[in-house]
Amino acid sequence: MSSALFALAPVFGMIVIGYGLKRRGFVTDAFWEPAEKLTFYILFPSLLVTKIGGAQTAGADLLPMAAALITATLIISGLVVMGRPGLHKAGLSGPGFTSVFQGAIRPTTFVGIPTAYALFGDTGLALFAAALLAVIPIANFFSLAVLIRWAKVHENGAQPGWGGVVGLALKNPIILACLAGGGLNLTGTGLPPVIGPILENLGAASLPLGLMAAGSGLDFNNVMKSKAFVFGTSFVKLLITPAVTYAACVTFGVDGTALSVAVLFMALPVAGASYVMARQLGGDGPLMAGIITASTIAAAVTLPVVIMLTVR
Repeated sequence: MSSALFALAPVFGMIVIGYGLKRRGFVTDAFWEPAEKLTFYILFPSLLVTKIGGAQTAGADLLPMAAALITATLIISGLVVMGRPGLHKAGLSGPGFTSVFQGAIRPTTFVGIPTAYALFGDTGLALFAAALLAVIPIANFFSLAVLIRWAKVHENGAQPGWGGVVGLALKNPIILACLAGGGLNLTGTGLPPVIGPILENLGAASLPLGLMAAGSGLDFNNVMKSKAFVFGTSFVKLLITPAVTYAACVTFGVDGTALSVAVLFMALPVAGASYVMARQLGGDGPLMAGIITASTIAAAVTLPVVIMLTVR
């Protein structure tokens, strides 16, 4: 299971580098805001278009596994939203809740890609791409909807109602990228020449820049003040979410490598891009960065265990 550890090490390393650059003043504060904006509006959408648009399907295993993954995402999302009143009573703000929500459902897929390939070869990579197609659009949409509902406010200070959530979310570059990538994939068009490689290069830049931005936003004083929410969210993401996914896979008759890849996908630590989204849309950036870091550290232990329990 060392492949999971090796995949996680550079991810956390990039967060540490971002924190070190900010702490040492090597890069000025004026750099990070435009870097986050560039990642959110250009680099990360490019990554989604290329990953979804160029993904290869995985045959008969695709639909049952996709159904299990979507079901698990719906269940966890519903449970977190149902728990919001209790979290609010415990002192969690609206923006803080959006970070907890993202932390519960958004996996860092670029950690999973090398892990799936190392463990299961081409079959694992194809199944992982199918998981990405099933989960990424819905997880991004739900995260944006929650951010718009509980973090983003109008100029008059009022929160938008649910009626305005869909329209606002569909204007978001992340959702548009998911729709564009899905259209390319479903039509069999694939990535166009010239434009495809350009998008791939832009998407590749989103990973280090997004993670370093997360590191730059770390505030350990705020993280420790919110440690119950940080550790609680990490527990849900790394243990409860994969457990629910396993149950959903059993329900839908998913087994073998497809089951292992599905559970692996949902057991991944929280996506670094969640921090950028939180910062851009009024979420709790420091809490989000804390959740990302804590889940990444803890995943070094939980991910190999989850893999060991599901690989047959």
